[in-house]
Amino acid sequence: MPQQRTTDVTDAALGAEPAPRSAAVGTAEVPETPAPAPKKAGKPGGRDRYLDLLRSLALVRVVVYHLFGWAWLTVLFPSMGVMFALAGSLMARSLNRPALSVIRGRVRRLLPPLWAFSAVALAMMLAGGWNPTDNPDGSTWGIVELFNYIVPVGAPPFPWSLGSKSGLLENTWAVQAAGVLWYLRAYLWFVVASPLLLWAFRRLPWVTLVAPLALTAVVGTGVVKIPGETGNAVTDFAVYGGCWVLGFAHQEGLLKQIPRYVAVSAAGLVMAFGLWWASGHQGPDGWDLNDIPLAQATWSFGFVVILLQYSPSWQELPGRLARWDKLVTLSNNRAVTIYLWHNLLIISTVPIIDLAYSLPFMENARATAALDSTYMLWMFALVWPLIGLAIVAFGWVEDIAAKRSPRLWPNGAKKGRQKDRQKDRHKGRQRARR
Repeated sequence: MPQQRTTDVTDAALGAEPAPRSAAVGTAEVPETPAPAPKKAGKPGGRDRYLDLLRSLALVRVVVYHLFGWAWLTVLFPSMGVMFALAGSLMARSLNRPALSVIRGRVRRLLPPLWAFSAVALAMMLAGGWNPTDNPDGSTWGIVELFNYIVPVGAPPFPWSLGSKSGLLENTWAVQAAGVLWYLRAYLWFVVASPLLLWAFRRLPWVTLVAPLALTAVVGTGVVKIPGETGNAVTDFAVYGGCWVLGFAHQEGLLKQIPRYVAVSAAGLVMAFGLWWASGHQGPDGWDLNDIPLAQATWSFGFVVILLQYSPSWQELPGRLARWDKLVTLSNNRAVTIYLWHNLLIISTVPIIDLAYSLPFMENARATAALDSTYMLWMFALVWPLIGLAIVAFGWVEDIAAKRSPRLWPNGAKKGRQKDRQKDRHKGRQRARR
């Protein structure tokens, strides 16, 4: 179901950048002895708040899309392509270290949050009467495929219908809850393939960039058909492979070597092709690019090129964006948790809202009609507090996976207060010297 501060962030799995281990706090004191010549400034350290903002926007768009199902959102902001590009950039930077240790670290950060989600989801499915051995073809592969809830190398099994339409949860809840796991499967295979992809990119950058688009033109258009979940996995890898490699290009500085007008013009042409292709190959949901692999690949590719070409590399969110700093920090710290749980939480809003129909004043037909007409808006309003509860209940698992002390609400507020106190002490020392 596809459908994309100074803070410690756990989820490299969704492209969140690990925070630096330490940061020196300088002062404005005038040294009594001549200071040594400063070192040549390199790439700014710390977090890139522009990329953090993109990641937060991608997560919000995913939640809104899965709630309302608006096809135009896939054109407005291709979240999955953005998140794969951000993750690819961080992977390229990490691969300056031994590849095996990097892969091990990425997988370690991914799996524990998945295990927490899988434990709850599987318990609910089994309690609802699902038997994973009951396959239409009579095989016992369902038991073996349960392994994908532990390590997402393939598609996990789930019941297409569980319970009844009049039950507490609609009978397709398991499909929607497990549907998000395709992203973790794709991410895992990208991580494993990254050493080879980066090796190829550094030798043949342009070939490596466009190869996924060419592969999508073959496997995503029906020229070559790969059946089953293997075909889905290969198609996902091809569709978002270009965005992943664009992350390499961003990290390696290749995009900055291209004149901006050239990059943006070329990206616009690629995006125009994507829309043209989509216009003639619309699926059951019209312009939903998730149903049109080649359009998704080309539109996401061009969109990401423009975003990364204009990347301003903020150390802090500027201007009015600063008011969103804590939420951006929180969503980046808990990106895996938010992504894994949001669909199940969207479904969970329904029985909560339905309780309102039993209130005394709801016996009025006008009141019932008002709730009916605003039902989706109530779901939208309620899902965010539920996501907050999931962050408190399960988000700390991301800290354990990152080998850090668990935190319930890591929005950077404590570090912000420490930074303010450091500024106050700095100003006090300046006043004392005057």
